[in-house]
Amino acid sequence: MNATTAKTKILVIVGPTASGKSELAVNLALKYNGEVVSADSRQVYKELDIGTGKITAEEMRGVPHHCLDIADPHDRFTAMHWKKAAEAAVKDIASRGKLPIVCGGTGFYISALVDDLGFPDVEADTEEQKALEAKPAEELFEELKKLDPERAATIDLKNKRRLSRAILITRELGKVPVLARTESAYEPIMVGISLSSTELKKRIRARLMQRFEAGMIEEAKRLHAAPPEGMGISYERMDELGLEYRFLAMYLQNTMSFEVLIDTLYIKIGQYAKRQKTWFKKDTRIRWIEGANAEAITSQIVL
Repeated sequence: MNATTAKTKILVIVGPTASGKSELAVNLALKYNGEVVSADSRQVYKELDIGTGKITAEEMRGVPHHCLDIADPHDRFTAMHWKKAAEAAVKDIASRGKLPIVCGGTGFYISALVDDLGFPDVEADTEEQKALEAKPAEELFEELKKLDPERAATIDLKNKRRLSRAILITRELGKVPVLARTESAYEPIMVGISLSSTELKKRIRARLMQRFEAGMIEEAKRLHAAPPEGMGISYERMDELGLEYRFLAMYLQNTMSFEVLIDTLYIKIGQYAKRQKTWFKKDTRIRWIEGANAEAITSQIVL
């Protein structure tokens, strides 16, 4: 990038699930004439609404939101796909003199955009990858460990999608490369919502029960049901979509009671929130604010 080229200023709001990011983004969008770009790896999918905690039209309060409902849940939507969609959204928002506000808890998506990460040029979703994904995760991990021990040490041992992708990249390039960073086109102002563990656990529990009351189980049934009543999403695909949908699929197949479903989801969502906090804490650019306090944030940042 030419040193004289002006960078696009973007506000980035991060934090763990249930911390109040979406409401804060709307409040700041109303205050600063902004529009929101969602950075959530599952809210990109159509019809995955209650289970992902997707913001409702009423909660948006008239603020346009981008990168929601842009993918079919049958299809796989990658970080590279999201990056392209988010870049287009940011460009469009800024071209109209508005403030792009990137909001979400998927840390890798945010890094891909803010740091302009490059992705390995290896074709995805090939027959070779599908064949790999049919194998047990343990077998895939052992193969990756032989090919690239460094990547094997950091990967999710149960995620066959990522394991298979890493194996393909290693076969093609010799190892899984560290994603390249280039000079970003953006001037990011990064804000994180900080909550005590006690408060966050309380919010996670309350939000989980609210989603059950809103019809999360019924949504899962519709996703699985054959068309035209539903989407025809297989239980295997629901497992791939992770978190709520993984365990809702188990419940619908009668391998888990309702009581166990609630307890399991509460634990798993809490573990996910810890992983989010760990990811974001590594980024020293983030200014942490106690709670989703728009006034506290506006007093500490210059937009």
